[in-house]
Amino acid sequence: MRKRVITPIPHGAPFFDQGWLDVGKAASVEVTSEDQIYPIECALLPGEKRGWRSAEPGTQSMRLIFDETQKLRRTLLVFEETETTRTQEFVLRWSSDRGRSFREIVRQQWNFSPPETIREVEEYQVELSDVTVLELIIVPHNSGGTACASLKSLRLS
Repeated sequence: MRKRVITPIPHGAPFFDQGWLDVGKAASVEVTSEDQIYPIECALLPGEKRGWRSAEPGTQSMRLIFDETQKLRRTLLVFEETETTRTQEFVLRWSSDRGRSFREIVRQQWNFSPPETIREVEEYQVELSDVTVLELIIVPHNSGGTACASLKSLRLS
């Protein structure tokens, strides 16, 4: 087994000056639901701090559809939950054929237990070429609770 221990990203660390892809210029976004106060661009654009939240509970998805194929080397996802104890699952996957088929990058579960455990930070080193679509699927409460999906930030390079 090959394993690496990486340095954790400190709470409140700035993510915006590390060569991240300007998603606002490089892609269109599809989202299954969004709260008017927490639209998807609040999780994707530099300088935004509110994050995204769905308007309804249940499984939600977000797709970045790139204007031109992308080579991705790194993904950073940040989730926060300050109110509800729950187990969340997410799947991050990509397509090179405009969404006709997908390959998983990661499938991960996380237990939120406010006020102690409220933040999940996941950073992945990847070597993906010819990416046309990146999709994030969030199951906010594995046991079927009424939690809404949320994403504090998504960064790509």
